[in-house]
Amino acid sequence: MPTIAVDKEGLFKALGQDYTTEEFDELCFDFGIELDEDTSTTQRPMVNGKQEPAQLKIEIPANRYDMLCFEGISLMLNIFRGRRTSPDYRLVAPPKGELQVLTIDEETAKIRPYAAGAVLRNIKFTKESYDSFIGLQEKLHQNLARQRSLVAIGTHDLDTIRGPFSYEALPPEQIEFAPLNQTRSMTALELMKFYENDRHLSRYLPIIRDSPVYPVIYDAKRTVCSMPPIINGNHSKITLNTRNVFVDMTATDRTKLDICLNILVCMFSQYTEVPFTVEPVKIMSPHNHQSRETPDLTPRETQAEVSYINQCCGLSLAPSDICSLLKRMSYTASPSRASPDLIDVQVPPTRADVLHQADIMEDVAIAYGFNRLPRSFPSKSGTIAQPLMINKLSDIVRHEAAMAGWSEVMPLILCSHDENFSHLNRKDDGNTAVRLANPKTAEYQVVRTTLLPGLLKTIRENKHHSVPMKIFEVSDVAFKDLSLERKSRNERHFAAAWYGKSSGFEIVHGLMDRVMLMLKSAFVTGEEGLSVKSLGDAAYWIDEVDDPTFFPGHAAAIHLRVAGKKQVIGVFGILHPTVLEKFELRYPVSTLEMNIEVFL
Repeated sequence: MPTIAVDKEGLFKALGQDYTTEEFDELCFDFGIELDEDTSTTQRPMVNGKQEPAQLKIEIPANRYDMLCFEGISLMLNIFRGRRTSPDYRLVAPPKGELQVLTIDEETAKIRPYAAGAVLRNIKFTKESYDSFIGLQEKLHQNLARQRSLVAIGTHDLDTIRGPFSYEALPPEQIEFAPLNQTRSMTALELMKFYENDRHLSRYLPIIRDSPVYPVIYDAKRTVCSMPPIINGNHSKITLNTRNVFVDMTATDRTKLDICLNILVCMFSQYTEVPFTVEPVKIMSPHNHQSRETPDLTPRETQAEVSYINQCCGLSLAPSDICSLLKRMSYTASPSRASPDLIDVQVPPTRADVLHQADIMEDVAIAYGFNRLPRSFPSKSGTIAQPLMINKLSDIVRHEAAMAGWSEVMPLILCSHDENFSHLNRKDDGNTAVRLANPKTAEYQVVRTTLLPGLLKTIRENKHHSVPMKIFEVSDVAFKDLSLERKSRNERHFAAAWYGKSSGFEIVHGLMDRVMLMLKSAFVTGEEGLSVKSLGDAAYWIDEVDDPTFFPGHAAAIHLRVAGKKQVIGVFGILHPTVLEKFELRYPVSTLEMNIEVFL
């Protein structure tokens, strides 16, 4: 969870009350946040000859992006304590009646296709609110915007530039401007080289560095406002004296774009001349028919069931009581006319985390007080759950293998390309394994298509233990499947490995027979007296198979017939000596691997 440091004296002044550390810690707990540290109780560093002011470091839930700044924390706590009502965020027309226009060029689809904007008119900054304004942008960049890869925020002094604005994508050698806090003008290529060793900005350069075009925002005079997601222009930088702020945002994710814009302008619209008013910007995007006005501060309308909320919380609240509790959490709510079991809820534009009535129920519980909720053994529940059939089957197989004396291991699902293919004497046809686009290390390049590498690496790292070793795993492997929407599919496998001074082939064979018997599959053979009486409609048999992973003549494929359909579900045998050499194993290894999804 992100931790936000706020000025202690300033926050208590905004709350209209002083608290002891224990009292404020209790208030935070009641609201669902956590006081991590009160620096007034520790030795603080000296700044410009003065001791640093006391701070409160508060842990904020990862979903509450509206509380990533001083303004959001003080506003939400004041509403929770009943000192003020939820703000009425409004869009207002500019003084001259014409909205600022931001036109999106078609070429931007190659790099960052979405853009939005807003204007905070007649805003008044103090040193503290200015720092908070910059801090919120950085918090949104690091969290919701995923290091600016999804959303990049730019803020400008509107009085230094003139609309209409244009958002374009140009070759880097055609872009030239003086970046923020620099006086020398440079091209985009020079700028990328200039900042490649910068501690703060260098991490963002790879986002666009290899693109043939770079995104750039111009004003009506072709003055560069910003080159997202790297840096703003120095010409339009904001200061404490800025009175009109133009906010531009570009993105690869439109949903995240709208969330970031709403949170930024809502939190700092309280400093405008008319509090909680925002001037919209007209976004012109004729090439894809997505022209619109941003931001959209209309509350989202939804409904929640009174019975659901009461059942989950163990309460018997009337609809009017639930509405009163929701108002403490910044909602607008009223009993529904459609049904006595429903309440109509308006979700504020800052609460993008509210997706389901479960989120509304959680806020009702917070407003009511977790410590006041009835305490009892959970004999009743608001949910109905049961294990997925594949997980239940996996647990049955695990239980049987463990009861047979085998130890379960849980290696990673990622492995290197060589471990998945060449180490097992297998060839990659390019259409089997799911590859990572940007692996950070050679150890994790592909999603495994077999469980064997994990088992063999486990044995390799535990060679100092006594032999024999008997280990197994029941887990997923993944395969490319272009017929599916996600272009891949998971498959649940069971695998086991024997490592010892003898081959252990017959022991692995016995484990396979035990698992198949438990799955009610009868062993069939042409030899009289060896077949097993069927316990269901499933039957299996084995045939010798030529598999380069295994020693020639010492491997068998497992065939299964279910409901008249025949298929090969797995293979077992003694591993080839070259496989043992590549995994640095000196004793023979026998392995078994089979697909268990076919038994569902």
